[in-house]
Amino acid sequence: MSYEEVLKMMDFSKGLVPAIVQDYENNEVLMLAYMDKEALKRTIETGKTWFFSRSRKAYWNKGETSGHFQYVKSISIDCDCDTLLVKVDQIGAACHTGNRSCFYRGINGGIK
Repeated sequence: MSYEEVLKMMDFSKGLVPAIVQDYENNEVLMLAYMDKEALKRTIETGKTWFFSRSRKAYWNKGETSGHFQYVKSISIDCDCDTLLVKVDQIGAACHTGNRSCFYRGINGGIK
């Protein structure tokens, strides 16, 4: 599917959509970030993930400062066309804390 086809399908009416980033080999969820049309375009054009930082109000290329790049293997759209699933080859850590995944804290007890 081309970028233009994706844009026609995706619901960017609120500006940003969640982008779930997953390891393409073992399906480990690495992180969640946000993309708009421009971030998605940059991701498709470069083959590396680009996101929009809500706190900094700026685009960022994962790995630009850390060297921990994400090379895109596939991008899928969910059934509502308002969330992206980006499967990547993760180089180094996905999390800014140095952990492989941002989801390294488990919740023990209290879950029924």
